[in-house]
Amino acid sequence: YGAGKDNETVTLDHYQVMHSLEKEAFHSAIIDLKTESGLQQVILREVQMHPHRPLVLHMDFQRIKATEKLHMKIPLHFEGADTAPGVKADGGILAHTMTELDITCLPKDLPEYIAVDVSALGMNESLHLSDIQLPEGVELTVTAYHEGEDPTVAAVTVPKVVEEEEEALPEEGEEAEVAEGAEGAEGAEGTPPADADDEKSE
Repeated sequence: YGAGKDNETVTLDHYQVMHSLEKEAFHSAIIDLKTESGLQQVILREVQMHPHRPLVLHMDFQRIKATEKLHMKIPLHFEGADTAPGVKADGGILAHTMTELDITCLPKDLPEYIAVDVSALGMNESLHLSDIQLPEGVELTVTAYHEGEDPTVAAVTVPKVVEEEEEALPEEGEEAEVAEGAEGAEGAEGTPPADADDEKSE
């Protein structure tokens, strides 16, 4: 549908469709689709899946015009996480608070993904929306952010599992006190009270 033309119904090979849906680029790229009226340039707008089986029920493709801007959701690719100081040197983890962006652009400028460089992030440091370098010709839509706000896109944080383990482990002094207390308790159980010995001897 779209581009001022009538809607068309197209039958596609299910195996090829399922295989294409597994590719990230298929969801955000311009697709050449052959229909009865000829070859069409389209973008994927919606996929309806069977609720219980791996079966595609319906797909919507929108025709594009070279002179009309598109509104798309484009995935983010985070690059340099393994070499980020907060991850490599300090053992932190990179947490993503965004995985895609709402953008608008002409079809010729549509990117498959937007690269986000996180290689400079240290522990407890974050990257915000304003830090992302958008490709030429690509703009954020109004829905991508609220005016006056600069939301976090990614951050390096301390792993929660490590924090819990550190809290659970007692300090050396506490271990010693616990051990001494246990030995004292065992000794008390094995030694009868002094008064009891005196009563028996009488």
